[in-house]
Amino acid sequence: MAARQPFTDSDTADEAVRATCDDATICKRFATSKSYWKDPYIQYFVRSVGERKAPEINRGYYARVQGVNHLLDAFIRKTECDCQVINLGAGLDTTFWRLKDENLMPRKFFEVDFPTVVARKIHYIKTKPPLSKPLLETHSTDSLLLDAHSLDSDRYCIIGADLRDISNLDEKLKKFQLNPELPTLLLSECVLVYMTPSQSSNVVHWAAETFHTAMFINYEQLNMNDRFGQVMIENLQRRQCILAGVEACQSLESQKERFLKTGWEHADALDMMTVYSMLPQEDVGRIERLEFLDEKELLQQLLQHYSICWATKDKLNLGLSQLAF
Repeated sequence: MAARQPFTDSDTADEAVRATCDDATICKRFATSKSYWKDPYIQYFVRSVGERKAPEINRGYYARVQGVNHLLDAFIRKTECDCQVINLGAGLDTTFWRLKDENLMPRKFFEVDFPTVVARKIHYIKTKPPLSKPLLETHSTDSLLLDAHSLDSDRYCIIGADLRDISNLDEKLKKFQLNPELPTLLLSECVLVYMTPSQSSNVVHWAAETFHTAMFINYEQLNMNDRFGQVMIENLQRRQCILAGVEACQSLESQKERFLKTGWEHADALDMMTVYSMLPQEDVGRIERLEFLDEKELLQQLLQHYSICWATKDKLNLGLSQLAF
């Protein structure tokens, strides 16, 4: 019998990163329970609403969800749904189900995450009809291709893979009918920051090399050099969560630079305070009435430490570089 491999520091770090997936889902579950936005599917991944979250956290998640969705939906509309989406480090995200409900479904929607996270998500999908039914409704046969760490249907595919192993990732995606010729949107939310700069550059470079017409949306920390940023880093370190790629999170320029030096033609970035101010103000007014926020400065500080960066390359001349807020 083979000796069991010792548990290493990198295993602990990976486990801490996997735990952030639950944090995000729990926060989204609470915010949707307060009507910040509608998500009828998140309840199947997190049953209870959990303890109260501070209003600035709820508004921060609102800005994140609305900001990312704005760019994602704009891309899908621009391609008239003749595209594919790859959510890298998707966790328990519910975007596929939302897009189906809104008739914005791409040709195929791929999700990638650690195998243990994927196994959990597959279990939820298999055991919750509101999750499995939309997959079967968009599938041509009665059975889905399923194993412990992957599930594949005509329009939705979830794969267990480590994003630090690009050749394995590429191989698995192509096995499940990834089409490099199709306009492709790649999405990562607080994912690249947990890899070393060279590992995240490899992901971004692979995407630029693989797809001739594509957009990459990256939601991540920002301004991590200042005192507030340092406190964020220390809080995560206490939970064994190491931000190995924090150097790309120093400024909007460093965020854009990561894409521009790895083969992307065009890149833009905004801090989340700016994004928040550019969202439809009627809805922002609605959510601001949901809960009283005592210290506006706290929200401002929080939103100034996150950003959305988006990069494009556009061989098909779809006008992707015009997609913005």
